[in-house]
Amino acid sequence: MLADLSPLIAATTQWLTRAYPAGGGALDEALAEAQARQAVTVAAWLRYPTPIDAALVGVAGSGGSARLDWLTGVDEAPTPEEYAWRTWVDEVVASWAACLLADPELARTAVAALTDTTHTAGSPVAFRRLLAPDDLDRRAAALLRHPDLLAPVATLHHAGLLATLEPGQSLTA
Repeated sequence: MLADLSPLIAATTQWLTRAYPAGGGALDEALAEAQARQAVTVAAWLRYPTPIDAALVGVAGSGGSARLDWLTGVDEAPTPEEYAWRTWVDEVVASWAACLLADPELARTAVAALTDTTHTAGSPVAFRRLLAPDDLDRRAAALLRHPDLLAPVATLHHAGLLATLEPGQSLTA
């Protein structure tokens, strides 16, 4: 199951960490990436809750980063190597992840919604860096968690995330 969404999660995480880079060295980059990956994983699992959903996005594709790049001011055309991974970026997942990174309460609600889903069945899943960042995490991801900086991306699909998390809403197809 996880392998089906792994290219989408990896590419969307990479897009977020490039759009909102860490300020320090290698440790800050690793901490920011861990937080972005956890937010993207939660968002992807909410967006694609069943094995069929994951398989469909694998076949149809996730849409790419063109609109996100435009929103964040990327003016130059990607190199062929960049273009390849950018095609796996999912705009909705990036937007939902931005919402989760900017709003700790929404992140807690989203993780709670994943309880007893096919993604979390059989193994404990912890999202500590997303849900309870320490001082090092916050410093490393200052741009990645800044609500004002994330707003252009987060507002794209914020309403859809809230609708998905409404009480009584099923995460199955």
